[in-house]
Amino acid sequence: MSSVDQLLKTPLHQWHVDHNGRMVEFAGWSMPVQYSSIIEEHVQTRNSIGMFDVSHMGRLYFSGPRIDQFLDSLTTRRIAGVQCGKIRYSLMTNEAGGILDDVLVYHLPNMAGQAFHMMVVNASNRDKIVSWINSWIGETGIHLDDRTTETAMIAVQGPRANAAVKQLSDVDPDSLDYYTGTTTLVCGREAIVSRTGYTGEDGCEIIVDNEHANKVWNEVFELAQSAGGGVSGLAARDTLRLEAGMPLYGHELNEATNPAQTDLNFAIQMKDRKFVGRSSILAARKDQSLPVRVGLELKGRRAAREQCQVYNGDTIVGVVTSGSYTPTLEKSISMAYIDPDFARVGTPLMVDIRGKSNPAMVVELPFYHRS
Repeated sequence: MSSVDQLLKTPLHQWHVDHNGRMVEFAGWSMPVQYSSIIEEHVQTRNSIGMFDVSHMGRLYFSGPRIDQFLDSLTTRRIAGVQCGKIRYSLMTNEAGGILDDVLVYHLPNMAGQAFHMMVVNASNRDKIVSWINSWIGETGIHLDDRTTETAMIAVQGPRANAAVKQLSDVDPDSLDYYTGTTTLVCGREAIVSRTGYTGEDGCEIIVDNEHANKVWNEVFELAQSAGGGVSGLAARDTLRLEAGMPLYGHELNEATNPAQTDLNFAIQMKDRKFVGRSSILAARKDQSLPVRVGLELKGRRAAREQCQVYNGDTIVGVVTSGSYTPTLEKSISMAYIDPDFARVGTPLMVDIRGKSNPAMVVELPFYHRS
């Protein structure tokens, strides 16, 4: 059996193949990196609708007593007591404060109005996070059910996304606040709809059982096409999230990085809480020598990619973690971890791009704000 045959496939895999998706290996999955042009797929998301198959993301469901308190003890953001209907972006850290993953914790009602908890994790970290959570369950009576391969997850993003999904859903996504969700019917089938995304645009994400995934996808696709949108691959998703200043695990986030360095203070709530890694985050906040995440804007069209070194004069003061020439801004932008002495907005720096120095300046994140 070839390595391609061994890759996991989403329930929409054949659709991608039939519609000229360029399939690549990503975190053990066969995923569409693009269909036509990365720029076209990026722009249609900014201007109309971009559809993304994100079924490779892990979907973990929890049952048992005091789930909110259990999850609260493993996440940097408060989960205990969060109102039903809310979704919290958070980090999970080990005892040393290293970031294991960035996650979304859902506390939603089911169709009967009963509350449940679930978590969406990065595809590359799913096995690690399942093992990590299970190692803490012990005698709590909590059960973790990994439903990743039983369900599909579809992101519908862009200024016309919610209007399209409204035509298929019993709940208008525009009626949901940002980072909230509910269980409803989409195309007559039970689904989770959440006003979330990873593009910097408005929109929603739909979680549905595998057997209904293609129907939902095709119905949304028809509406997207009629609105001047369509499907987008992982490459466009990456340029979109970069413009929006959103960190990517394996680039801006990893086990060698402490949350105190990330400029994600909204996702780190310390007061009156105890969670794994808390003391290490407190110590890191007091350490003024740790590099911090910043945005860089470069002159010209050359892109500074991951691992490009950042200089002040002849001194290395940081390293690029993500970068691209982006379609919306028509600029070369990067995120980097920089010595805090050089992290002030407006600081001029130089970036080594394949042996040539390129002028750059520290700028505020995010790079892009939707109108």
